[in-house]
Amino acid sequence: MAIHLDTLMHASHQRGQAAGRVFVAPLNGIAHVSGERSTPLLDKTIPALFAETVRAHGERDAAVFLGQDKRFSWNELSETVDAFAAGLLALGLQKGERIGIWSPNRWEWLVTQFATARLGLILVNINPAYRLTELKYALNKVGCRALVTAAAFKSSDYIGMLQTLAPELATAEPGKLEAAALPTLRLVIRMGEETTPGMANFGDVLASGGLDEHERLDAISQELDPDEAINIQFTSGTTGAPKGATLSHHNIVNNGNFVTSAIRLTAEDRLCIPVPFYHCFGMSMGAVGCVSKGATMVFPDEGFDPGAVLKAVAGERCTGLYGVPTMFVAMLDHPDFASFDLTSLRTGIMAGSPCPIEVMKKVVSLMHMSEVTIAYGMTETSPVSFQSNVDDPLEKRVSTVGRIQPHVEVKIVDADGMTVAVGEAGELCTRGYSVMKGYWQDEEKTREAIDAEGWMHTGDLATLDAEGYCNIVGRVKDMVIRGGENVYPREVEEFLYRHPKVKEVQVFGVPDEKFGEALAAWIVLTPGQSATEEEIKAYCQGQIAHYKIPLYIRFKDSLPMTVTGKPQKFIMRDEMVAELGLKAAKTA
Repeated sequence: MAIHLDTLMHASHQRGQAAGRVFVAPLNGIAHVSGERSTPLLDKTIPALFAETVRAHGERDAAVFLGQDKRFSWNELSETVDAFAAGLLALGLQKGERIGIWSPNRWEWLVTQFATARLGLILVNINPAYRLTELKYALNKVGCRALVTAAAFKSSDYIGMLQTLAPELATAEPGKLEAAALPTLRLVIRMGEETTPGMANFGDVLASGGLDEHERLDAISQELDPDEAINIQFTSGTTGAPKGATLSHHNIVNNGNFVTSAIRLTAEDRLCIPVPFYHCFGMSMGAVGCVSKGATMVFPDEGFDPGAVLKAVAGERCTGLYGVPTMFVAMLDHPDFASFDLTSLRTGIMAGSPCPIEVMKKVVSLMHMSEVTIAYGMTETSPVSFQSNVDDPLEKRVSTVGRIQPHVEVKIVDADGMTVAVGEAGELCTRGYSVMKGYWQDEEKTREAIDAEGWMHTGDLATLDAEGYCNIVGRVKDMVIRGGENVYPREVEEFLYRHPKVKEVQVFGVPDEKFGEALAAWIVLTPGQSATEEEIKAYCQGQIAHYKIPLYIRFKDSLPMTVTGKPQKFIMRDEMVAELGLKAAKTA
């Protein structure tokens, strides 16, 4: 496994957690800032944190799964977690082994998350949208011994795909699979009431642990170290094969705690979580964040549906709501939006991709989320590095990603690795407790991402102002150089979002013989509206520099996005290159 140099976590062992957010200003106009460090970090494993919450809030609501009509108190959730952990023990699984989970947002996912942590098993989050090749790669890359899977989700027949990859399941005894294509996989546990040849049933595993296994649980959990790996999350893989970002208890516990502290979450709150479990947003910021405060988790459905989220918020009187920008857009555009009582909402987080300013303003004014915050981060940093505060000025909350999180250090560098001045754009680099342990079994990629001084190079272009507020202006690889002028697509997108007919927009570069690169924009219009290229360009004239005005404008019904709401600009770029007959897009 790829573990970085000792310098990777130069702040990791200081073990400090802050109750508040004290900002340390950039020095001498240089874009280099550190979060406050006055209070110790939580020196706890995930099961230790979970056990504390159960003791403090046992009879209160812990989790509500509306799509499955399932509710847990903290005591009930703890009992179910222990039953599943005991069942895994009975099946012979041991600390350090990898166990994959391939499922949408179901109660079994939550139970698996905390049961595997209880045993020191490394949970491997597998994207619910993965197909055959991606699934095979993920399972084999990290050597999964076991896999917990849903039966199906939307157009994905999970069991069918597994049977295709491992036809040996048909005659295998559960727990003794030997498949040529999946050489390390021995056990498949399927959710649901039905049974499948070669697979164990989730309910049966829940009931299989004996007295001996239950009695061993506490001793196993007490031997765990907070710095040990406990979770592997695969990056999107848009620029190559997905990499397995490896996170520790220490990473996840503290980031979940910081993030929910910033939105002032307490045990009195009910947080609506429509974002997927397999991603940091749902698993770390959502589930573990709620555990750190004793707050109730509300899951509207297995996948995102704007009507289901609005119904969940109104019906469960949720006080907080998570989502990526496209989710909030879909909720605001729901035809019955005005019929839902959302007055219980107070706070939440919009993150996962750049947050359009106009959308943020509507969330505050129309969804009653006066204390909504913006968060920025990446899987490799557990994930959040910057977050706005609920009492930040609205203008800062709608135009930046906030200020540095406690115990995190950030600098912004130019192409030569030199720290830039405040206000200048460059690549954002971060280090501290939140940086991953490394990419699983990939020393080379780990060294490319994390330098010898422990700085994680994010690949994001950012600026830092004199007050320490950060603005993400694009990706290093997305920056467009038109005739020697640097153009940051995010800036152009924010301008176009002001147009009353524009619902969604993405701006990207395509090859151009005269200028090297030219700007293209894909726009989704507000329902019922129509527009022309000329109208959009005229809107830009005199408002933004001529070189920032897109040369090509296309109107689309939807934009290609990942399941976590990240725009897939490489797909847009490739389609435009093909449509226009341009030479292959530049790669440098």
